[in-house]
Amino acid sequence: MKKHLCTVILPFWLRRRDDVNGGFTGYMDYDLHDDDKAVKGGILNSRILWFFSSVVKAMNQGQISEEDLIGYKKSDIEAAADHAYEFLRDVIYDKENGGLFWSVTYDGKPYDTTKHTYNQGFGIYGLAAYYEITGKREALNLALDLFDVIEDHCRDKDGYGEAYNRDFTPASNEKLSENGVMASRTMNTLLHVYEGYAKLLEVLKEREDYPSRVVKVSDRMIFQLKIFNEKIYNPARHRQEVFFDKKYNSLIDLHSFGHDIETAWLIRWGLQVLKMKPSVPDHKDLIDETCRMAVDLTEKIYNDCFDGHSLPAEKEGNEVHDHRVWWVQAETVNGFLYEFMVNGDKKYLDAANATWDYIKEKVIDHRKGSEWYWELYADGSPIPDRPIVEEWKCPYHNGRMCLLALSLSKNSPEL
Repeated sequence: MKKHLCTVILPFWLRRRDDVNGGFTGYMDYDLHDDDKAVKGGILNSRILWFFSSVVKAMNQGQISEEDLIGYKKSDIEAAADHAYEFLRDVIYDKENGGLFWSVTYDGKPYDTTKHTYNQGFGIYGLAAYYEITGKREALNLALDLFDVIEDHCRDKDGYGEAYNRDFTPASNEKLSENGVMASRTMNTLLHVYEGYAKLLEVLKEREDYPSRVVKVSDRMIFQLKIFNEKIYNPARHRQEVFFDKKYNSLIDLHSFGHDIETAWLIRWGLQVLKMKPSVPDHKDLIDETCRMAVDLTEKIYNDCFDGHSLPAEKEGNEVHDHRVWWVQAETVNGFLYEFMVNGDKKYLDAANATWDYIKEKVIDHRKGSEWYWELYADGSPIPDRPIVEEWKCPYHNGRMCLLALSLSKNSPEL
């Protein structure tokens, strides 16, 4: 994984850097043709910022050496993180109204000015990771500003909304609705706001001058965990529900396999961060419930959804959508590795290894100048109309898979 990270994923995304217009180019089609004038997505840029920052952190911790890089130096990765940060700060951030635009034009003009809660969460995630490697107070303060945007404009007493106009008046949620429904709340947005908050809390714990912020971020994460346990998780079906109306009525019979295995490990990572804080009251019952939920989600995926080498996308009603999606395979590795680290059951390590073998054989695009295919048919052949880069296709899931494995391997001889 380290070799793949350093010789394929990292060089591919370093080459996406746009030194003329800023940021990183936003589209490459299946045939590896770049569109240098494609829109640049806020989510893509935030995830790129997180990725380069996290690689630098891994190098700082000795998990990756400069000798592992082929044709690059650590300073190149640091410069790419700086480049992503400056584009987010100067172009994607709305200086007039606050918050991040959904997308901008290739040359940095507002394009889709939607303020989506999901997008703000990923901005926090990327900015906190960047602050972690640079110590730039400006980046931390911008992350805290986005936290305030979410809490002031995107949250009500029962949870988090989804889409808003530039001035934060409510908008319809096409961007995170699908399968014929229009959701007022989604599991996906809640998960990634929680993830962003966890990363923010992780870096705040290193400082002593933000005590009220530590308390507030911790409190919001507890609030989110209660929603997961009481509204999102369906214990009778051993899964999360996906799309909801404002009162958390589920809108569709949908089991998102990839999101369940991703939630199972991410939510426990967030618990680890929360428990690092002595200022957080003991929520033992909630923590125990959350851990049981995570184990249940993982067992369901392993026993009923995983085919021994890969994971289909989802099941709607009684119909399994059996395409293999790039990010679902990466999160399958993450979820099974994390479960193995928690309980030591080697079947999960074997499942992670089997999925990695499938990724190496089928999902990685071995054509020169490419990275991973977006989506495969059930037989493992790539779907040719899916791009290699677009607003959602990024180095977040697959880069994180490699980085998580390197991090966990420090604590387990078997890895």
